[in-house]
Amino acid sequence: MTTDDSPLPTRSLGELKVPAQGLGCLSMTSFYARSDPAEALATVHQAIDRGVTLLDTADVQGLGEGERMLGKAVAGRRDRALISTKVGLERDHSGEFLGVRGDRAYIRERCHGSLRRLGVEHLDLYVKHWAAPGERIEEAVGALAELVAEGKVRHLCLSEVSADTIRRAHAVHPITAVQSEWSLWSRGIEEQVVATCRELGIGIIASCPLGRGFLTDRIRSTADLGPAEDFRHALPRFSATGLPRNLAVVEALRPPAAKRGITVAQLALAWLHHQGDDVVPIPGTARRDHLEENLAAASLQLSPEERAAVEAAVPAAAVHGDRYPPFLMQLVDN
Repeated sequence: MTTDDSPLPTRSLGELKVPAQGLGCLSMTSFYARSDPAEALATVHQAIDRGVTLLDTADVQGLGEGERMLGKAVAGRRDRALISTKVGLERDHSGEFLGVRGDRAYIRERCHGSLRRLGVEHLDLYVKHWAAPGERIEEAVGALAELVAEGKVRHLCLSEVSADTIRRAHAVHPITAVQSEWSLWSRGIEEQVVATCRELGIGIIASCPLGRGFLTDRIRSTADLGPAEDFRHALPRFSATGLPRNLAVVEALRPPAAKRGITVAQLALAWLHHQGDDVVPIPGTARRDHLEENLAAASLQLSPEERAAVEAAVPAAAVHGDRYPPFLMQLVDN
């Protein structure tokens, strides 16, 4: 496994300059197998010490637990951290998903809650989480623009929305970045969203760049997932029928990874890093060893022949199953 503690390259998210790789904090508090809180905290500290600035969470992660954990982690390190959190996915106190919201009152209320849980005076990036069918994104962005004017938010971001929604939002207030799934496992944004972002000067934050852990080559069966509450059990690509078929994706990546002396995860991340200087992957982990493995990929150079071999091994249509179950699929890419 290649590791590298050299400084991270710099990328551009709109006018915001950031290191080439961020850290997704989802797995630290919810949705996957329960992580060790002390190790999760140490992972954030090590990421900051290694030069990672972009730290991503959401208000729905652990019903606010994710924001509280990140706030604790950046205390005393705030000047070295760019905090990104999200608003728009509504859950009740039991965790049940209620839907997507973008009305002004809701956004303002949730922003103030996020600031309180994080223990900060402003959010560096505030992300509108998805858009419901027919949602007036103009209202949501108008509310976010008010928060920018008030100094509570520095930059606006959208998540998992269509090219048309990006254009409409950007016309209300400049959008710094769009955060959507992008990896060898999920390449849908290559159809329209990437080109639209580049036309408008919007950066791209690639979430789930390791396919929710699948491209780490550590998941061989559903037994390798977390306990029953691990939400991947509900995703078609990880189902008892989908996962065995998708193992071919990882198997195809092993030979080129072995040839370079790197892991499958590092190869997958390196491929994504070569998609442009406006792309910043945010692989998630709650472990320091996995953090170091991921960071090494930011400095890996792949030749055009190596990139072509990767894409030939895993064409865009190679993955079986949707990213989410039907009731959630209708809420993305609107």
